[in-house]
Amino acid sequence: MSETVVVIDFETTGLSPEQGARATEVAAVVVSNGAIVDRYQSLMNAGVRIPPFIEALTGISNRMVREAPTAGTVMAELADFIGETPLVAHNAAFDRKFLQAELQRIGRPQRATMLCSMRMARRIYPDAPNHQLATLVRHARVAETGAYHRALADAEMTAGLWLKMRQKLEETFKLPSVPLALLDKIQSAPCNGLRGCVEAYRRSCARK
Repeated sequence: MSETVVVIDFETTGLSPEQGARATEVAAVVVSNGAIVDRYQSLMNAGVRIPPFIEALTGISNRMVREAPTAGTVMAELADFIGETPLVAHNAAFDRKFLQAELQRIGRPQRATMLCSMRMARRIYPDAPNHQLATLVRHARVAETGAYHRALADAEMTAGLWLKMRQKLEETFKLPSVPLALLDKIQSAPCNGLRGCVEAYRRSCARK
C-alpha cells in the first residue's frame, strides 16, 4: 500500500457543470502507506444560489457559502495540494467533471489521473446490495467519520473503502501489494472478470 493517492470529493449545486451547476465544497485526503496522512477541505463561494433540496441533502446553506472563500481561491489551493498525485473518487465521472470545470475557470490544467472506487467496488464487492458509498461503508465495515454528503466525511470514508478494497485483493489473491496499474485494469474489467484480470496481470509481471 505504498503508492500515494489523493481521494477527492465535491459537493455541488447540481449534477452537471454543463447545466450551470457549481461546486460548493471540496475535500481531498492524502492516503499513503495505508493511512490518511494529510487533508484539505473548504467551502467555496461560486456566486450561485444553492437550491433548497441541495441544502436539505448536504446541510450546506447559502449563508455558509456567502461567507466562504471564492471558488477561484479554493481551486488554486486545491490544485497546489493535489499536484500530479493520482486521484480517487467515488463515482469519479461526477467529480472529474467538476474538477475539470472549476480548474478551467482559473486556467489551471488537470493533469492527475483519476480512479473510481465505485467501479472497483462493483468488481471487488459484487455481493453488496448496491454500490453507493453509504452501503459500501457498511458492507466493508469502514468507519463512518461524519455526515454523508459533506465533502470531508465522504472523502475520508472513500479513503477507508479504498484501503479495504486493496486489503481484500491482497488477501484473496495472495498479492504482496496492489499497484495502481492493477487497480486501473480492474476498474475497466468486466464486472465478473476480477479473477481473470488479476491473473492476467500476474502473468504479465512474471514475463518482465
